[in-house]
Amino acid sequence: MATVGMPTLASVLQQINLGVVLLDAEARVHFWNDFMAVNSGTRAETAVGQLLFELCPEVPELWIKKKLESVFTLENMAFSAWQQRPHLFDFAGSRPITGQAQKMFQNATFFPLREEGGAITLVCLALTDATDIAVQQLALAELNQLLQAEKDEQTRLIKRLEETQAQLLQSEKMAAIGQLAAGVAHEINNPVGFVNSNLGSLKGYFDEVFAVLTEYQTLIAAQGNPELDSAVQALNKKADVDFLTQDIAELIRESQGGLDRVKRIVVDLRDFSHVDSSEWNMADLHHGLDSTLNVIWNEIKYRVEIIKEYGDIPAVEAIGAQLNQVFMNLIINASHAVGEGGHIWLRTGTQDGEVFVEVRDDGCGIDPDNLNRLFEPFFTTKPVGKGTGLGLSLAYSIINKHHGRLTVDSVVGEGSRFTVWLPQRQPAAAAEADA
Repeated sequence: MATVGMPTLASVLQQINLGVVLLDAEARVHFWNDFMAVNSGTRAETAVGQLLFELCPEVPELWIKKKLESVFTLENMAFSAWQQRPHLFDFAGSRPITGQAQKMFQNATFFPLREEGGAITLVCLALTDATDIAVQQLALAELNQLLQAEKDEQTRLIKRLEETQAQLLQSEKMAAIGQLAAGVAHEINNPVGFVNSNLGSLKGYFDEVFAVLTEYQTLIAAQGNPELDSAVQALNKKADVDFLTQDIAELIRESQGGLDRVKRIVVDLRDFSHVDSSEWNMADLHHGLDSTLNVIWNEIKYRVEIIKEYGDIPAVEAIGAQLNQVFMNLIINASHAVGEGGHIWLRTGTQDGEVFVEVRDDGCGIDPDNLNRLFEPFFTTKPVGKGTGLGLSLAYSIINKHHGRLTVDSVVGEGSRFTVWLPQRQPAAAAEADA
């Protein structure tokens, strides 16, 4: 086999489609092929004998010296891919194939050149043009990022859809409860009405009966018949007519009071539900709070003490039934937090043009790690089966719909305070009023 001579090898190195530079330990150029000459604009006759950093100031000097030192010391190859250091030399990279890269992406390989005795005298820097592959991979990476962003957006939309669906289900549930409450209120109202009317008539009848009895006793006493008078007194004592006269009147008054209570509950149920009212109107927040308390009173009356601190507030433009749902959720949650013997403060007022309703308790408080998640759908700190995690989420959604805010402050072991902030007028209505 014929041996390839140096002139032939040098010719190959000149024409090969990669950069070939021979460097000594000081990074002085000993060989500079045509690839380097064409891309750098510096001829081999000029480059040989100069320091690489003088020829190409953009080349990272410290990095090149460490690479050379590594090859000379370890006597092994060193490699740098375009992903690690894309542009070792500032060569133009725009070509018809890519038409995209402004600079050449380069792979660099450093390997030792030995003399016949084995000593390393030079290091060969082989520079490969990786622009085509780099552009394709970068484009692919960009597409992957776009796909990932689209996937993330789809995930967010799916989560939002699930949240909206859950809130819709909860809203429909509350609407159904409201419709049921309104129906029950209507059905109760009729018998309560005639029972109350009958009690009024019964009271009148008993008054007349007792008046007649009293007149009988007066007439008998006027007859001067001791035996008849004694017999009547005995009958009165046996029947305890004096007690019956007082107790029957008291029973009727208590029954009428109970019916009045039922009537107030019926009215509050109707006001709370407002099935036929989904329009915006001027709502009395105090009335809404009181109606809500009456509806849930049986659940909380034996557990907590309600302390009202109502301020002087104007009516607000709102959907009253929806705000009542918010108040109900906040008060019931507070009652669960305090347990038996606790206190719940209901405070209202105005501040900076907003109307606020504050529900504060002296219960267990909320862990700081959970504060940022309170309004997430399905998030709950209650035991399994004790809560759906939708109450506060729905309340937050309703307040947002009213262009308001729902804030929370809590200290573990001391209690929590939820504050509903509402504008007096909705933005559209306020704009129309100012026009």
